[in-house]
Parts: sequence; C-alpha cells; structure tokens
Amino acid sequence: MKPDAVGAVASRLMQAWDSASLAVLPSSRPEGFDLPAAWQVASELFDQRQARGEVVAGWKIGFTNRSIWQRYGVHAPIWGPVWHGGLTLLDSPHAAISLAGLCQPRLEPEIVFGLRATPHADMSLQAMQGCIEWVAHGFEIVHTHFADWRFTAPDTVADFALHGRLLVGPRVPVAAFGDLAGRLSSLRLELHEGDRLRDSGQGAIVLDGPLQALQHWLRAMAEHTPHWRVLPGQVVTTGTLTDAWPLQPGQRWHTVLSEPLLSGLTLAVD
Repeated sequence: MKPDAVGAVASRLMQAWDSASLAVLPSSRPEGFDLPAAWQVASELFDQRQARGEVVAGWKIGFTNRSIWQRYGVHAPIWGPVWHGGLTLLDSPHAAISLAGLCQPRLEPEIVFGLRATPHADMSLQAMQGCIEWVAHGFEIVHTHFADWRFTAPDTVADFALHGRLLVGPRVPVAAFGDLAGRLSSLRLELHEGDRLRDSGQGAIVLDGPLQALQHWLRAMAEHTPHWRVLPGQVVTTGTLTDAWPLQPGQRWHTVLSEPLLSGLTLAVD
C-alpha cells in the first residue's frame, strides 16, 4: 500500500477515534484492503498516537475466542496497543465507566497478565509463566467505528484492534497459581446483566487457554509487527471468554468465576 494511501486511511480512522463517530470501511476501497495493508495503517496510527504524547501501557489480543470467529467473519487473532489513558487498575472488584468517547461499545470479560520480564515467541509455556508478575480478571470495553459491527479482519486491525478501554481487577501474584496454564484453561466464567445470566465461557476457549493465547500472540507479533516491543511492566489482556455484549447507560454487569484466586467484577455503566 502506498504511503499516501496509508496516511489517508489512518487520518480518517484517527478522526473517527477522536470524535467517536463512524468511518468508511477501508475494505470498501476499490483497490482492496488486505492484512499487510491493515498492519501498515495500524503502525501509522501507533506512531501518530505516540507522537501526540500517548504512552503504551500494554497490549490487547482480540478474536482469541474461536467460538465467535464465524459471527464476525474472522479466522485468526488480532492485536493492538493498550494506551495509558484507557487503562484502569482497580483497587476493588467494583468499577463504573462512562461510555463517552466510545463508538458502539461492547463488554468482554477477560484474563489479564502483568509482565515482570519480556516473554519471547520461542519460549515454552513454563518459561513464559516466569515472565508474568500477576494475573487478574478484567473487563475490556471494545468498540468499532464501522456501522453495525460489520467489517473484515483487515478492517479490525486498522480500527485500533477494536480496543476502547481496559479495567483490571485485583491482581494476584502468579506464584499463587502453580500450573498457570492448566488452571486458567479450566476456569469457568458467568457474565450477568442485572439478575440475568447473559453468557458463560471457559478459559480453554481462548486458543486453549490465556497463557497459550499469550504464546500464540507472541509468535504472530514476531511475524507481522516485530517493531512493536513488549516490555516489562506492561499488561496483556488475552481475549474474551464470552461473546461481546452491547453496553448501554444504566446497565449493571457482574461476573462469577470458578477460580477462587480471582475476583468476579461488577460494572456500573453511566
């Protein structure tokens, strides 16, 4: 994709981000829009956000939940940065969020890692666990600037990997888990809106488990975005355990987890 075309697509998406408004699908371009082009646009947006003073706090991995691939027309994970301005480390299991600045927001319950060291793509799961400082349950608020949540996989890569906000619950030292891969793979979660059970899922649905999803992502990062650096102190959220649920003001959500070390979360939507 030529630099001027990359810049034009990136400019439209940055305007949509800043105004929380809809944008034209990059895939509607007569020239087409494939994944290599999408990564070019994502990298341009990454550089633009850093240039205006935003700081990378970590990473989101999206579409790790294979059960929703057909629904959204994707067939592999995507990823993108989590920025400091959109990250909240909660002091308790209770949170509230305003939907201001978000476009068609949806809720995803996830497992989040805090890194003590940089993991590498060729590491075993056990070695990768040694790079993790803490584990938490979190809510990612995803959103899209494309109408009705209809897009192609390259569109989602360019659209900030659909990331909006990340709320991270109480953090638990990784040493408390022992076999982290096994425990998180078998974890079960229920997502409730008010007194209604909306959805449920298991850790294994995210590419066989959150730690396995981290390993898969690092291998994909090394292939497609090797210039994006994963650093100690950053967070990584590993993908939703359920479908993504539309958010509206006035809603009250909560989760129930089978893993006793991790707190369920409550969320009030303002």
